[in-house]
Amino acid sequence: MMMRPFFHRLASVAGLAFCVSLPAMAWAEKSQTSMPVNPPVVVQKNVAASSATNGFSSDLERGAYLAKAGDCIACHRGNANNAPPYAGGYAIASPMGSIISPNISPSKTAGIGNYSEQDFSRALRKGIRKDGAYLYPAMPYTAYAGLSDQDVHALYVYFMQGVAPVDEKPQAVTKLSFPFNLRLLMSGWNLLFLHDKPFKNNPKVSDEINRGHYLVDTLAHCSTCHSPRNFFMAESRRRYLTGTSVGGWYAPNITPDETEGVGSWSEEEIARYLKTGHVNGKAQAAGSMAEAIEYSLRFLSDADLRAMAAYLKTVAPQNLTGAKQSRFSFENKTPAHLVDVEPVTSRTAIAMSDAGSVDGQLLYENACASCHGRNGEGTADHFYPSLTHNSATGGLVADNLVMTILNGIERKSNDGIAGMPSYADELNDSQIAAIANYVISRFGNKAIPPVSIQQVADFRANKSTPALLMKMMPWLLSGAGFVFIVVMIIGFFRLKSLFKKRPSH
Repeated sequence: MMMRPFFHRLASVAGLAFCVSLPAMAWAEKSQTSMPVNPPVVVQKNVAASSATNGFSSDLERGAYLAKAGDCIACHRGNANNAPPYAGGYAIASPMGSIISPNISPSKTAGIGNYSEQDFSRALRKGIRKDGAYLYPAMPYTAYAGLSDQDVHALYVYFMQGVAPVDEKPQAVTKLSFPFNLRLLMSGWNLLFLHDKPFKNNPKVSDEINRGHYLVDTLAHCSTCHSPRNFFMAESRRRYLTGTSVGGWYAPNITPDETEGVGSWSEEEIARYLKTGHVNGKAQAAGSMAEAIEYSLRFLSDADLRAMAAYLKTVAPQNLTGAKQSRFSFENKTPAHLVDVEPVTSRTAIAMSDAGSVDGQLLYENACASCHGRNGEGTADHFYPSLTHNSATGGLVADNLVMTILNGIERKSNDGIAGMPSYADELNDSQIAAIANYVISRFGNKAIPPVSIQQVADFRANKSTPALLMKMMPWLLSGAGFVFIVVMIIGFFRLKSLFKKRPSH
């Protein structure tokens, strides 16, 4: 029994040894800059942050707006639909396991009611709780680090005075595998990847672009989903906003590249998408982006949404895949008269539940054509979108199409509720793969690799491709442990030799 604390200490040292084992790689990544065409420089007046004061009569009112802009409730909501705001308990998927969001209501027993403004600021900007424990970057403190003092103060006022206390902690707790369960390791990660300097305006661009930059990079923390991760699972600043997989969904390239990004979108279209979650003939928000629309972006002022769109247009365009055609431009090239299956306008038990029915065209006609049309044209009012000129069918991968079939869509926006039912219980993995492959081959990018049955099974089970760090962890831990043991042995024999040389009395 007494050996257990020793092994925990040994494991901690081994983990810390790993954390600092590759400083050259990490420092090289840190030294890269983000990709705006006009990078910000240090000036005294912070127009981007101060513009948030316009139209608000108090810090409480302003803080409520900023909490919406920061999308705080999306992660800190409870699991039940009627859970009190900011009660916590929501499970955030990560490559290391699920991270459970804490209660951030002003409860003094279960939330952050005992936090001073300094404690609050340290948690928000540096990822350190009041008790000194480190937060995981599922909480986007790497983005919030750029918040202005004025905004941090307003947020503190709102959370302490404008939120009802919830005196109950979430039942679930975060349980990550070793060594990621050692929160102390985050101190080394923060040293390498936390750029904790407040945002500064760029005098070379307009106030609107500065405001948009501030919103995109801090409160809205867009890069946490849209930027790929490096070996250490920190955002790759060299590939800022170029797209990556997040929890099964693919967050696409949103740089202004004409083919791989959103360069073909106007500023008005970008702002409209942020507000409503859809732009006809281009894209519809689903998954985490739909949540961002529902809980955050639709509440922002039109001026702030236009500012975000204006800034995104200034980011350096990047095309990392060599794509030659925009994901929004693929059309249906199959003449209607060549489709010999009659459309069915309602789901039928035989077509939907027969495990032997894996004909993608037949399944599409029975499950999808009644809403999206036999030729994928959607409805005239665009409530059910066209499957041509659609980022879900014309992108680099079929992930978003498969995830939509499995999970459905429910997106609340200022112009109503957009929805699609989940087919997870009605279609098996083979059938979903068949539908996805049919839809892509007929309406989308035929260069997308075919969807396999195993891919669908992995998406259904919320399994994602492990990060390289996760794959290498057993080897890294073995190496770190070996180095530690060698050091201990050398130290032991060194001490033994010193005792032998000590003169006797």
